[in-house]
Amino acid sequence: MSRIRSKNTKPELLVRRFLFANGYRYRINVKSLPGTPDIVLKKYHTVIFIHGCFWHRHECLRGKMPKTHTQFWEKKFTRNQERDLEVRNQLKMMGWNTLIIWECQLKPSRRAQTLEEINYWLNEAYLNQFRNDSPTPHRKVLHSSREIYNQEEDSESLLAAEDFPEEEPII
Repeated sequence: MSRIRSKNTKPELLVRRFLFANGYRYRINVKSLPGTPDIVLKKYHTVIFIHGCFWHRHECLRGKMPKTHTQFWEKKFTRNQERDLEVRNQLKMMGWNTLIIWECQLKPSRRAQTLEEINYWLNEAYLNQFRNDSPTPHRKVLHSSREIYNQEEDSESLLAAEDFPEEEPII
């Protein structure tokens, strides 16, 4: 376990290169925030954690339990998951958006889609800073680590502009 790096991993470097190439500026491993997030985008009030599937128990093939010393690993993985939840809750209480990216989402077959989703979520986080703090009746706020943005329930009731009155001619 001593050879496992916690900073500058390949998945982290992929995300950081993408963010920098797309004009995002960030800080890495900010110790003043709970959990020392991998990437902190202050302008977007968003932190990004890049989790290894094995260590944080993702539900993919890489997140399976080792066959030896299962008691030790079960205890370790349970504590990792509890700590992850505590950190996300602390960051949420501080007003930060959290985005979790799994190692398997950065494999070549899914990488482009994942990176574009990061771009989408960061743009949403930036726009949410300028929206009302209280959700309007036609919006529903989702509260999971990744789905923290507003989603419209009734898209047909949302018009960008009103129709012109019929009695006045439009020139």
